[in-house]
Amino acid sequence: MKHFPFIVMLLVFLVACGSSAVTPVAETETTTPIPDATPLPTNTLQPGELPVPSPAPTATFGPDSWKSMPIIPNVSVSMVEVYQRGLARGRDPNRFSKIGDCQNITTYFLAAFDDPSEYQLGPVYAYLQPTINHFAGSWSRQSLAVHGGMNVAAVQNPFWTLTPKPDECNTGETPLACEIRVNNPSIVIISMEESWSGDIGRYNDYLRKIVEYVLSQDVVPILATRAEEPDPSVSIDATVARIAYEYNVPLWNFWAAAYPLPNHGLDADGFHLTWAGPFFDDPARMEMAWPWRNLTALQAIDAVYRTLNNK
Repeated sequence: MKHFPFIVMLLVFLVACGSSAVTPVAETETTTPIPDATPLPTNTLQPGELPVPSPAPTATFGPDSWKSMPIIPNVSVSMVEVYQRGLARGRDPNRFSKIGDCQNITTYFLAAFDDPSEYQLGPVYAYLQPTINHFAGSWSRQSLAVHGGMNVAAVQNPFWTLTPKPDECNTGETPLACEIRVNNPSIVIISMEESWSGDIGRYNDYLRKIVEYVLSQDVVPILATRAEEPDPSVSIDATVARIAYEYNVPLWNFWAAAYPLPNHGLDADGFHLTWAGPFFDDPARMEMAWPWRNLTALQAIDAVYRTLNNK
């Protein structure tokens, strides 16, 4: 494990892990498309050469617009262009990466899809099996940019570059940069729910930097909202959705999947999700939030992958 020389930590957020039945999402769910922003530059961008897309029109995006956005994302033309540039520079179309906190660790999130004995799609969701097969290995991969306590600032701080294997990350490399370089994904799913200072302005700034870095690497990001109580003291979901809207990146609106569940899918602490394994043909399990988190994340990846590849 390499340690970056001591630097003033960027973390302004707290670092304790805590979080974040629905009508089945139809495979063909659509919504009114969000207008594309000005396309990103066509040249290959290097790390640090961050794209600055022109924001999409905001007149029709009100404070609660995100609540009506679909669970499963639409994909903009500009993201197809990002994906194609990524393939041209050697991004692997068979890999995706996870970027996030304890809600994304392999113990709970997506890993079961690499073990057929650990999940059951049932007839309603059988159409997702080809995508599971396509991304074999990515589901259970231990991401270098996922860790308990990881937040929007930490993932961009070399202090948090904790590697399972020696020499995986370079000296001074952030967890975000290391994960993209090592895994070489074409898609990343970004779910940053971790505790923080409560300054939504800082959260907004850091999350935008994450999105801009991912786009600069010609990788398609999928942003995620989180499960929240009806009137949380601090909500991040409107900020996440607005960033997805302005950068024309896919939004996985997990909030919309969790909200109809008992207690909105939350444990008594108001953050962690109610647990059950990903057996989607079991009605009792589908009263819990974790099956819906795994199912809708899988559906989001499936929808983005198939759209990007015109399938």
